[in-house]
Amino acid sequence: MKKAAKSSRMKKVSRRADEDEILPEYDFSNGVRGKYAKRFAEGTNLILLEPDLAAEFPNSRSVSRALRAYLKSRSKRRTA
Repeated sequence: MKKAAKSSRMKKVSRRADEDEILPEYDFSNGVRGKYAKRFAEGTNLILLEPDLAAEFPNSRSVSRALRAYLKSRSKRRTA
């Protein structure tokens, strides 16, 4: 088995990134690491409503009010 001849074409060319290659909108030099990490870690609890229910509740506030009212009425029935 013969060894492949070394040639200059086989060498990797290190390419220095010119400043012109990086678009201004990708400049993260003033970025803050972990700025939103705490909020992300707290997380959110998303629940998908069925279409007929979503039509009745225009926003999350109305869903929360209805659920609180339901829980309040449910606890009154247990103690009575």
